[in-house]
Amino acid sequence: MAETRRQQIIEMLKKRGEPITGSELSKNFQVSRQVIVQDIALIRAQGYQVLATPNGYMIPGEKESTGCLKSILCKHGGHDEMEQELTIMVDAGIKIIDVIVHHPLYGKIRKSLNIGSRMDVEDFMRNVRKDKAEPLSALTGGEHMHTLEIPSDRAFQRMIEGLKEKGFFVKEIEKEL
Repeated sequence: MAETRRQQIIEMLKKRGEPITGSELSKNFQVSRQVIVQDIALIRAQGYQVLATPNGYMIPGEKESTGCLKSILCKHGGHDEMEQELTIMVDAGIKIIDVIVHHPLYGKIRKSLNIGSRMDVEDFMRNVRKDKAEPLSALTGGEHMHTLEIPSDRAFQRMIEGLKEKGFFVKEIEKEL
């Protein structure tokens, strides 16, 4: 029974292509959230790359990408500006894959985000504010990179214009830090 559930979780994560919360999985399989956490650990032990994002669990790369990937360097301060930055991106049709900072002592720190809609931004910011969490960019004076899934050049240009207008855009990155 448990092995069957884990196989079904793997299939759900592969088919969905976007994060699924532990709560949603626990309701779907009528088990506790802790059972799902244990299942995810066992699934990872089987060799599956299951990411825990702010919006739930996912297996990256299983769903076909709808655009090209680009990286940009941005700078902002505080929660309100972070929310504005993310909203500008998703309103242009951009999916925010991750955030990366290059810390002078710890090196590159990357966190998967997988934010693709206003609802994702709202959920992410609600969690940030609830936990009183500081953004990774607080470690680097507000400077950070994003890996973005870009559906078109037009969407990318629209996003850049919006970020420049707010003073968030620094530059496009040809190679990752």
